[in-house]
Amino acid sequence: MTGLHWVGIGAALVTGAIHLLLGLRFFPSGLGISFLLAGLGFLGAIVLVLRGYRRRLVYGVGIPFVLVQLVLWYVINFASGPKSFPADVGTFGAIDKIAQLVLVGVLIALLRS
Repeated sequence: MTGLHWVGIGAALVTGAIHLLLGLRFFPSGLGISFLLAGLGFLGAIVLVLRGYRRRLVYGVGIPFVLVQLVLWYVINFASGPKSFPADVGTFGAIDKIAQLVLVGVLIALLRS
């Protein structure tokens, strides 16, 4: 495992924890359940990478997994919602999206190496 792996794991931990927290806040709604599943997905991917299980597949699946979340977040909150971008992003939103962008960059770099 390289330093790049650890950056990716750190970013996945941050976004996974935020998703789990939001999932607990919104539970038992459908939105809450989707946050919990996403958070568990991030944690599961971390475990797979740490165990060395089919890492390239995890990287390849992780890229669209995170990109879809970024797009859905924007569409739900800003394109079709009442919020204004970037004024209404909020602290959790900003931290989460920065972590996700870092994670996508790391996954692309790891997949290309």
